Parts: sequence; C-alpha cells; structure tokens
Amino acid sequence: MMEIDSAYRRALDYLNRFVDYEKGMPYAYSPAEFNLERTAGLLAGLGQPQEQYPCLLIAGTKGKGSTAAFLESILRASGRHTGLYTSPHLHTWRERIQVDRRPIAKAEVVAWMERLRPLVEEMSATGEQGPPTYYEISTALALGYFAEQGVDVAVLEVGLGGRLDATNVVRPRVAVITTIGYDHMEILGHTLTQIAREKAGIIKPASWVVSAAQEEEAMAAIEAAGRERGARLWVAAEEGVRQVLPTAAGPWPYPVPLGREDLALRGHFQRHNARVALAVVRALQEQGWKIPLRAVRRGLSTARWPGRLEVAGPRPLLVLDGAHNVDSARALRQALREEFPFRRLILICGFSRGHDIAAFLSEMGPAAERIIATASRHPRAATAATVAEVARQMVTVPVEVAEDVPAALARARHLAEAEDLICVTGSLFVVAAAREALGVAEETD
Repeated sequence: MMEIDSAYRRALDYLNRFVDYEKGMPYAYSPAEFNLERTAGLLAGLGQPQEQYPCLLIAGTKGKGSTAAFLESILRASGRHTGLYTSPHLHTWRERIQVDRRPIAKAEVVAWMERLRPLVEEMSATGEQGPPTYYEISTALALGYFAEQGVDVAVLEVGLGGRLDATNVVRPRVAVITTIGYDHMEILGHTLTQIAREKAGIIKPASWVVSAAQEEEAMAAIEAAGRERGARLWVAAEEGVRQVLPTAAGPWPYPVPLGREDLALRGHFQRHNARVALAVVRALQEQGWKIPLRAVRRGLSTARWPGRLEVAGPRPLLVLDGAHNVDSARALRQALREEFPFRRLILICGFSRGHDIAAFLSEMGPAAERIIATASRHPRAATAATVAEVARQMVTVPVEVAEDVPAALARARHLAEAEDLICVTGSLFVVAAAREALGVAEETD
C-alpha cells in the first residue's frame, strides 16, 4: 500500500510540473494558452478514446457541478455505467475522475500517467504548440480511463469558458449551458454577451443544446450561436422545456415535481439545475435513450454534491457552501433564509486571489452578525488579513481574523448559541479545509 501511495504522489508531482491555471497564474485566454490541438494530440496518441462512448458536456457560470451530479445520478439509476469528470476537487485529485461515482484508484492514476508520459514528453520536446498543461493532461487521462472502464456515458464539466476548454475536443450528444453570470470577467469578458459567446463555444454544428433560462443578453448570444451552427436548442424554463431552434415550440411540462422533498441537493437554486437536467433527459429521450421515470425520480433524490449548502452539524447549525461570486452569494443568502431557521448568522469566509471579495460581501455581509475572515492553505488563497480589510469596508458588524479554518471554526463555535447558524463560504478550498477539520472528508491527498 505504501508503495502505491508513493507512486501516486510521484504521478501527481509529475502532473504538477505543468502549467496549472487553477493556481491563478497570469495568462491570456487565447488559443496560444488554451490549445485544443494539444489535447487532441494526446487523445490521438491514446487511440481516440473519447469516440468510444457518448458524452454530455456542461458549461456555464453557476450550477455546472450540481447539474452534472443530477445527470450522472439519473443515468446511473437508469442502469448505465457512468463516467463523471469535474474540477476542482475538494480533498483528493481522484475525485475529478469517477466511474459509477467512485473516484479513480491511485494505481490507475499511476498506470495512466505512465501511459501518457511518453506522449507528453514528445509533445513537450517537438510539438509546435508547446507542452500540454495540467488540465489538458488530466482531461486526456479522464477520457482514456472512461474508455478503458467501458462507460456507457460520460458527463463532463467544462473547466473554464467553453470555446477553448480542453473538454471541448468531444462532440457531445447534448451540449449543456447552465446559468451564465459575471465570473472570470478578466478572462472571458466584461459583458454577458461576451461571456455567453465563450460558453456557447461548446455548441457543435447540427448538435443538440440545452440551456438554462438566461438573462436576455446571454440568451441572445446563445441563440445566435445555435442558429449559426444549425443546432437544436431547448431552454429549461420555469414552466417547462421550450424548443427555441429550429422553430419555437412547447413548453412541455417536467415529468416530476421539483419540491424540496424531491431533490437531494438543498436550495431554491437547485430547482433551476434540476430543470436543466430534466431538459437534457428529454433531449436524450428524443434521441432514443430509454430513461424511465423511476430512474429520474431516484437520480434527483439521491444525487450527491458535497460542499454545496451542505449541513455539517446541528445546534448551532453548521452549513458549508463554496459560493464565491456575487451571484452565488445572493443565492446563498436567499437559500439560508428559506432552508434553515436560525437566530444569528456567523459567517466564516475565505477567498482565492482574484475573487471579487467586496462584491461577495456586499451581498452576504449584511445578513451576518459577525464575520470571521480566514484562509485556506491553497496557493491561490487570499490572506485572512486581506479578507478582513475588505470586510471592514463593506460591513459595520464585528470582523475578526483567524489564520486558518480550524481556528475559525473553533472561534465561531465559541461565539455561537444553539439557535445560531455558522456558514463557511467564499471558496471551495475553504469548504474543503472545513470538511477536513470536521472529519467528514473520506480521503485526502
């Protein structure tokens, strides 16, 4: 076992030698930096594994992971052997690549990294496009592993944007676009039109597309992309699924109610994500897939997506949520009010560099009686002092500093009474640190 652990660590060390844009390094969002040809080259060297099974590809600003979790759960409940590729991870890199909701084994990571290494080294030495990135290698590994495992379908979450993301090498059975908002604006653009165009880059010619209901500006950009590429576009509206392209039709009602008791994932915003998942199910059924109603019900009621409005303790209530932008802060504030009875809110928050801390706290700050600023150990983490400085400019309530998440949890529990609610938020890295401190992380790297 120790030998496999050591080999696994060496495999991740090798992967970490390559540029990792998740760590917040400065870069330009351009074909020179995000190069689909590099990912395509790796997959060609593996024998085009992505062509051995159908894929669903999910882009968007909000709800990508939850929608992926709903879809994977529904498809698995229908008897299908599923692959799931998401990022970032909470506790272990292996969470990114799952088959039937089980993370890839350490021995498989080692074996696949050894298989990829000659391709990576050759591309690094001779390729005109330069060496592949951390994410491109990870994506090739995931797509190859899914083929080896004989999955019936793979659900793939886009990492950033859509048009230039490594996952966009696949031709999905359904391209999915969840709610679009303002995030990564320095990379994707400062208007909803610009951001939506990047997300809509996953739409292929003559393909099937499902979109969440969007702001008018974003919806216009998605429709324009779909019309240009001759796509069938369906929208998961509140009243039902509407066909927008090639002609308008519907709405068709959803096959199941979407009340609190019907969904495993909490929060009003999860109903939006569930509607998108159901619209994708309908699109697949139109393509001949058999997905019985019982599988839909079971999938929605058993889906798992840790760290999103996750209840980690009672009296005082302890809620963990990886919200990090202004839209998700607004949704979190509403969800806390609707889902949980509490007297006072104590907010533990930490952020990554590049997050708009002021905008986030302009939404969440007024709801809190006290804020404890902290930081994860991730290389991208903003310091607790930085978070506290911004918080004091945004709120009038007391703001404290805790140098790490365990200290923040201890302080919040000292301050809280039984009827209060402690919410840990600001980034998934902070949520992961809280889950580890609480002992609910199954495994860590």
